[in-house]
Amino acid sequence: MKTPRWIKGLSFACTAWLVATASAAETVRVFAAASLQGPLDEVAHAWDGEVVISYGGSGAIARQVSQGAPADAVILANVAWSDWLVQEGHAPDTARPLLSNTLVIIGPAGATALPGPEPETILARLDGRRLAMGQHMSVPAGIYAQAWLEGTGTWTALRPKLAETENVRAAVALVARGETPLGIVYASDAAASDDVSVVFEVPADAHAPILYPGLALSPGGSAFLDHVATHSDVFTAAGFRLP
Repeated sequence: MKTPRWIKGLSFACTAWLVATASAAETVRVFAAASLQGPLDEVAHAWDGEVVISYGGSGAIARQVSQGAPADAVILANVAWSDWLVQEGHAPDTARPLLSNTLVIIGPAGATALPGPEPETILARLDGRRLAMGQHMSVPAGIYAQAWLEGTGTWTALRPKLAETENVRAAVALVARGETPLGIVYASDAAASDDVSVVFEVPADAHAPILYPGLALSPGGSAFLDHVATHSDVFTAAGFRLP
């Protein structure tokens, strides 16, 4: 006996509904640069499903993914790390630039502006204390900061005075708590804290462009990155820029 067409259609519709429901119910695991915390949380909240985000330094994230850490999507703060993941075969060659940023020097809330980036100016403000920034060998904000400081001729003088952190948010925290008088961080991180003030804006052309590439490691991760791209207004309101 033949199955009626309407039953076949109903069966197909039910199967499609079950697949869609299962897909929506799947947890999307995202590894993201610490500087994205806040706006990315807001965007994830608008996602139709469960998202688990692990924040950290881009170098640490790349190493974790290379060692098999389960992730559906990765958003880093440096193209070099995403290129490394692709070259080592840990991610498909589909990195997409989602956001950009700029560097600033911050001081405690209400701090007066620095007249310039000269070594003597910064050292005078430090007054024997340290300058907070991400680790210059692995944290993107630290890598960009080193490139800028070398370009201005201040790296050699400031290198012994650094307080290097595992991610850029930790550098903000050192300044916010008064443990260091100055820090070099992203403009978006400065905007996220009421306890710090921008005292100097680093020219955007003084280092390589600060880009946030996204890597999809699963279909769910790809869909989530599409979702992130459609909510760029949330990030620009938080101090980020578009590529």
